[in-house]
Amino acid sequence: MYEVLDDTAAQTILAIESGDSIRRVAQHLHTPYETVRQAVNRLEDAGYVSYDDGLTVVDERVHDAALELVAASAGVSPPSIEETYVIPQFSDWPFAFTRIDAVYVWTQGGYQVGREPNDYPLFLAVREQDVDAWETFFEWFDLPTAFERQPRDELDGPLQIVLEPRVSLDIEHVEGYPVIPRAETIEYMRENYAQFQSGLAMLDRMYEDVDLGVTYRETERAQP
Repeated sequence: MYEVLDDTAAQTILAIESGDSIRRVAQHLHTPYETVRQAVNRLEDAGYVSYDDGLTVVDERVHDAALELVAASAGVSPPSIEETYVIPQFSDWPFAFTRIDAVYVWTQGGYQVGREPNDYPLFLAVREQDVDAWETFFEWFDLPTAFERQPRDELDGPLQIVLEPRVSLDIEHVEGYPVIPRAETIEYMRENYAQFQSGLAMLDRMYEDVDLGVTYRETERAQP
């Protein structure tokens, strides 16, 4: 089994939801279509996935082996920021990027604020009933979890996962990322207007059906 499960093949297995197309899996993994297609061909030849009106993992044991391999790889080489955005999609529970990450997703990566490569929290909205499972899941990848952003000097590495438990989730998708609705994201940005004024102006330009009446110029920034 393991000779077939390189990192790409293992991640492909973990990203598959029954009935998915290769293109959809590639979008979830943010990996070129051809790379995923070749991985699917290898997995299909080995009998680990089938492709009949969509992809299906043929045995839960294959999924478990893939998760074990990806988690072990993360233990040897800590995941990058880009890889950490993909890791939650390997779980069995719904989630949506929220707060700063909702802004980041809805602006399609165009607006980043309040984070640096050496101090990078990811914000995930999850169901209250799944919190314990999420904490255990991220332990597999040596990613610390909390309910509020933790100071960098209290962490062993630059990455942390901030969980936001909710009774239920309303999820939309932007370029393969599950995210809270745009209207909720805009409300969050308005509540933190000083931090997100230029981000609101960006959304105003990006989406024709949004009319926020926000303008922003670099000269409006407070001078040091």
